[in-house]
Amino acid sequence: MLKKSSFRNQLENLVRQPQKHTYLIAVSGGADSMVLASLFQDLREHIQDKKFNIQIAHVNYKLRGEDSDLDQKIVQNFCEKNHIKFHLYEVSGKDNKPENSIQLWARELRYNFFKKIQEQEKLDFLVTAHHLNDQLETFIINLSKAAGINGLSGIPSSNNNILRPLLSFSKNEIYQFAELNSIEFREDLSNKKSDYLRNKIRHEVIPRLLETNDHFLENFKKSSSYLNHAKDFVQKQICEIENKLTQFNHRYKILSKEKLDQESDFVKFEILKKYGFNQAEEIPKIFKAENNSSFFSKEYQLIVTRNELIFTNRNDLQISDEEIPLIDHFDFSDNQININLQDIKAIDEINKSLSWDFDAEKLQFPLYLRRQKDGDEFYPLGFSGKKKVSKFFRDEKLSILAKQKIWILTDNNDSVLGIIPLRQDRRYAKDEKTKSILKIFNERKQ
Repeated sequence: MLKKSSFRNQLENLVRQPQKHTYLIAVSGGADSMVLASLFQDLREHIQDKKFNIQIAHVNYKLRGEDSDLDQKIVQNFCEKNHIKFHLYEVSGKDNKPENSIQLWARELRYNFFKKIQEQEKLDFLVTAHHLNDQLETFIINLSKAAGINGLSGIPSSNNNILRPLLSFSKNEIYQFAELNSIEFREDLSNKKSDYLRNKIRHEVIPRLLETNDHFLENFKKSSSYLNHAKDFVQKQICEIENKLTQFNHRYKILSKEKLDQESDFVKFEILKKYGFNQAEEIPKIFKAENNSSFFSKEYQLIVTRNELIFTNRNDLQISDEEIPLIDHFDFSDNQININLQDIKAIDEINKSLSWDFDAEKLQFPLYLRRQKDGDEFYPLGFSGKKKVSKFFRDEKLSILAKQKIWILTDNNDSVLGIIPLRQDRRYAKDEKTKSILKIFNERKQ
């Protein structure tokens, strides 16, 4: 049964020393969120500690005319009465309400608003009023979508600094608590309709399930708990397997392709899913892909080599078209100018040593560093003739990842002077007639 004491116990299960944290409570004006707000207000009075800061956020979607405004008013009045800081977002034309998928649009809008308030006010947790009936609805929805164990485990009681302390209590228990404690709330009449999948399940499916067993909801709560324990166990095992397969995990995650291929399809899917590759039909393609093939998820690039799967964050691999100035001009009163690439903060760390001597009189200053472009060509030192930079990369058998880290040294005419750190262009190299030398080298400082 929902009581003030049982609520506090639930909160303590989610947060260590809850009195030392700050909270943003999402309140719609309905029974669930008004009870949640009341429970937090009671806790604040009980604790009487200024560090225990609660604030309330409400979104007025303007979808139900006067009813939407009355929802806002009841929340605002509660905050004024209890001296709680109130944050309001009123939806307007600039929010581009769609014709379809209104629920997804509304969810994204409110969570973006909540996140903004959390950051502005430096609040530790967002708290929502999801309850046991919501959990059952989510289970049935995910079941209908062929969800795996993660989906069937339902709504987590806490994740990403979001707390759901009412998740163990039923809707009836919340109504009873509201009645016993004279908590005002409003009913959203649109929830009575069955035009959305969740509402259809709420009004047509769940009542029939509850009729089958007087303890159906309580038994579901136990089953949900078992599923969560099973999920946690599976994830722990998956992490252990992944760690055994991990060959390098500094800047990139590199897994043994051969060893992962020996695992079950389930293990392959669970590991690759972490990096956004969550389509089952995509998994065989990854393991059959040619050497140096690339696959992309929203956040990661996966490079498949003969023996490895290399995961890189796509944000780390943004190839800029920007040219980085290296040297503006050469003072010919000096016989030699030295440039250590380790001093150029704007470029990635270059792990390979090099030392190139240029005839400064052959160069057109200023000099720049940039990434490879289509059509780049140069005359590699130690070889006859010229070569396309792309052909040079193929001959060197460079991986996609290695190519993305290469810098091209160019002059003011965009002529290629060298491929850093692999090969200098022989046309501009120092010879026996050279009087002024530009030395470009890469040497770690001690």
